[in-house]
Amino acid sequence: MAKVFSRIDESLRAFIAEQAMFFVATAPSEGGRINLSPKGYADTFAVLDDHTVAYVDLFGSGVETIAHLRDNGRITLMFCSFTRNSRILRLFGTGRVLRPDDDEFARVRAHFGELRSGVRAAIVVEVERIADACGFAVPYYELVDDRPVLDNYHSKQPHEAYAGTIGRNQHSIDGLAGLDPDHPLPPRTQ
Repeated sequence: MAKVFSRIDESLRAFIAEQAMFFVATAPSEGGRINLSPKGYADTFAVLDDHTVAYVDLFGSGVETIAHLRDNGRITLMFCSFTRNSRILRLFGTGRVLRPDDDEFARVRAHFGELRSGVRAAIVVEVERIADACGFAVPYYELVDDRPVLDNYHSKQPHEAYAGTIGRNQHSIDGLAGLDPDHPLPPRTQ
């Protein structure tokens, strides 16, 4: 049976840390499309305190999460165990976007290891509801490795290439505001 937790305690932090991926779900206030995105790279997620989490948002194919958060702030994160110990953990909350030029970005950035190339933002979530579920129907999978494709792609891009990506990330697929075209280029990492 599902259990609701009052905070992200040590056992939940351990469960989150063991997962190689998580899922992010957002939706616009009216109409439009629901967005559900898988996220990988374990070093891109952090529990900041008992009710706050954050993850590094990398440039990719769209800007749906950022646009939806700008629209209404609603976000759900889901961690799902694919090992013999079945469990699903959902964090429901209100998210906000921190751009690399925001003062708070440096404080949140300190919770992650060395930043990857292609950092678009940090997503910070104030968690309002924490609930788990059994996950009995989730199949078993074995992790082979992190997929290096996005890291490889970003590491080969000239810094100026992000200006074009920002341009393509100005609006969601439903026309909601995404990235500001005056957004500075992300910091270049080696």
